[in-house]
Amino acid sequence: MQAEASQKNPRIFVTDCEGPISKNDNAFELTSSLVPDGDSFFSLISKYDDVLADVVRKPGYKAGDTLRLILPFLKAFGATDKKITDFSSRNVLLVPGAKYTLTFARKLMPSFIVSTSYEHYISALCTVTGFPFETCYCTRLNIDKYSIDEEETERLKELQKEMAALSMIEIPKNADSVNDFSRRDQETVRRLDEIFWQTLPKLESGRMLVEVNPVGGSEKAKAVQDIVEKLGCSLDRVMYVGDSITDVPPLQLVRENGGLSVSFNGNDYAVRESDVVALSGDTTVTSVLAEAFSRQGKEGAFRLVEEWSPSGLKKFCVSPSLRAHMSGVFASGFPQVERVTDGNVERLKRESSVFRKTVRGEAIGKLG
Repeated sequence: MQAEASQKNPRIFVTDCEGPISKNDNAFELTSSLVPDGDSFFSLISKYDDVLADVVRKPGYKAGDTLRLILPFLKAFGATDKKITDFSSRNVLLVPGAKYTLTFARKLMPSFIVSTSYEHYISALCTVTGFPFETCYCTRLNIDKYSIDEEETERLKELQKEMAALSMIEIPKNADSVNDFSRRDQETVRRLDEIFWQTLPKLESGRMLVEVNPVGGSEKAKAVQDIVEKLGCSLDRVMYVGDSITDVPPLQLVRENGGLSVSFNGNDYAVRESDVVALSGDTTVTSVLAEAFSRQGKEGAFRLVEEWSPSGLKKFCVSPSLRAHMSGVFASGFPQVERVTDGNVERLKRESSVFRKTVRGEAIGKLG
């Protein structure tokens, strides 16, 4: 049984998966495997996702809906539930320490994964780590139930080829609307709007854009709310770990209600919404923060972060076994962990953005 699970108002550990737990971007990798020029195609749709979620703020659209936008094209290029499951099972790549951290956190407090990833991948990751799938929130998908004929398949392939040839969208800093974009990028967004919101809804495969609901953005915040309601606790008892634009609403929700929000190798979106930033090639840092939070809540975690060092870990009574593990993992240098302030947030955005690419690779690291 998980520690504190039966106690009233327990502290809770919630983490995103891709980034804080694994190095994968499963949807990107799957698209790159199945679709011609899939890497550039997915990267463009991901950037379009950022535009819709963070600039346009399209009604009914949320960060992470990339995972429904790509589905007609995955289907056209032969994706089946079995292929997605087999691909995911073969390619799980954990951040060092992830299995240890998930096991450690579950001993401390009720622990959950809230991920935008397709259920096929989360199931595979749970098999590798021993984490219970029933305590995961993820994107449910039965792609086999959708059938498209040969004519539609060819039409989707033509559209995919057209999109893969488009130039990458560049989002200007502090853009308030698409009108702030370059003329070329405005035209790209206009064409993508036509494809996704006029052309695809008329096709049979367009049903997937309506019926599949990725667990990203606001859906992640709903998942956190569901967890606290089921356990009968309050949001100030939650520690949430994220790294991307899909984590912005849950990071905001937890931080604004007195819980601890942590960016682990996060991008700009995650850093700006977090209390604490961690830059690390190993998740043991998360274990240390989780232990401090489980014992003394947000303020206890803050006190530890403010004296973040080997001696600080000892001073704040981090368990000897965890300190020994940290010493072994980080023998050549202690990882960077800082509280986010108005004075350092821009620096931390830059440093975290660079560091995440060293951990996850350039192609995945630059995705929103």
